[in-house]
Amino acid sequence: MVLSISEAAVALRTGRTTAVALAESAFAAADEHDAALGVYLSRFDGPALAAAERADAELAAGVDRGPLHGIPLAVKDLLATGEGETTAQSQVLDRAWGLRGDGPAVARLRAAGAVLTGKTTTMEFGIGAPDRTKPFPLPRNPWRPTHYAGGSSSGSASAVAAGLVLGSLGTDTAGSIRYPAALCGVSGLKPTYGRVPKNGCVPLAPGFDHIGPLARSAEDCALLLTVLAGPDPGDPSSAGHPVEDYRGGLTESLSGLRIGVVPHAEDRAFERAVAVLRDAGARTTPVELPYCQELKTVTKFGLAAEAFAWHRTNLQHRWSDYGASTRMALARGALVSAGDYVQMQRVRRAGQRKLAQLFAEVDLVVTPTATRGAPEIEGLSTSGMADTALTSYWNAAGNPALSVPMGFTGDGLPLGLQIAGRPFAEATVLAAGHAYQQRTSWHLQTPWEIVR
Repeated sequence: MVLSISEAAVALRTGRTTAVALAESAFAAADEHDAALGVYLSRFDGPALAAAERADAELAAGVDRGPLHGIPLAVKDLLATGEGETTAQSQVLDRAWGLRGDGPAVARLRAAGAVLTGKTTTMEFGIGAPDRTKPFPLPRNPWRPTHYAGGSSSGSASAVAAGLVLGSLGTDTAGSIRYPAALCGVSGLKPTYGRVPKNGCVPLAPGFDHIGPLARSAEDCALLLTVLAGPDPGDPSSAGHPVEDYRGGLTESLSGLRIGVVPHAEDRAFERAVAVLRDAGARTTPVELPYCQELKTVTKFGLAAEAFAWHRTNLQHRWSDYGASTRMALARGALVSAGDYVQMQRVRRAGQRKLAQLFAEVDLVVTPTATRGAPEIEGLSTSGMADTALTSYWNAAGNPALSVPMGFTGDGLPLGLQIAGRPFAEATVLAAGHAYQQRTSWHLQTPWEIVR
């Protein structure tokens, strides 16, 4: 049985386990399964075990840093950590970039007593498709290792799904937390833009980038967000909006909550998920997302323009060091003119205003996270992923969005339900995810490929 963070926190405080035992179990699982899954780019065995020993000593002495104290977590290898270099899964990034120590998101986990086990695989710079020609592990889906774990927080989602860690950090620029969460059958939250500071993270597109948690449940994501949220002076885009006790706001009843449903014909799993939300007390009504295609286009091309600006010099001088898929995705941004970019920001603001009007009528909006389960790795393309993920709209909007497991395809691959809310309404989004998970068991399922 794979523990959730909340279950492990109770077990630590009742003496049924120790932080050292949790860390050793995490590394034993990685020893057994990571060769097949490609989760880790680097492991922090020594520092992690030392941190676990400190956590046990502190808890024994009555020093309790909160629910993450002694919990093994992993970090996507776009985020700087004190243990060593950040690669962004690329031969291009200057290794000195990541030697600056912990970024604020990582530092907050560490201050809360979390045990950091290592850095997880991604797509190169968080964009593109898996590339076998480069000297990095190929992240795979634990439900079926011939299939994709989702991009770009691939290793972070796979690690949680396979039980290698109890939670992880990912980043999300067009869906890179929610898409792998859906494909791997775990929960993943993209918070409101600015809710979690991004300094100390290799940027992809600063105007669209978010840092957020992946874990087994909405409750665990709430525990992680409570620690991660809040402004930082090093990130001028981080927001000073008050931080809530997100776990404290969880409830099993959605009585009176108004949920807008974006219809998806023939998606039986989604229909069943909406019925569960109604059973929990929510009132549902069909809605359309305003400027839906336009905001998706804003994310697609705005992301490309911002990413190209960051990579322009390296693309000129180190073209072949990038993976083929990555360099083509980045180079696309050269085709976006300054006028195009300004117009995209105008469209973005118009869409946000229209969306605010929709959220005056409903409290949440739900869609599938993706239109299909995990694709096979062979022949995978970035355009194919973009066509199936229903996530990028919310990156242009900036609203919080959560993916939770909602069942399986006919051939046994996980599916995700996406729940989005008003800016800084993470408490409501997480409460809906939690209420849904109190009535379903999809988030408790473990991959048959891993757990025999």
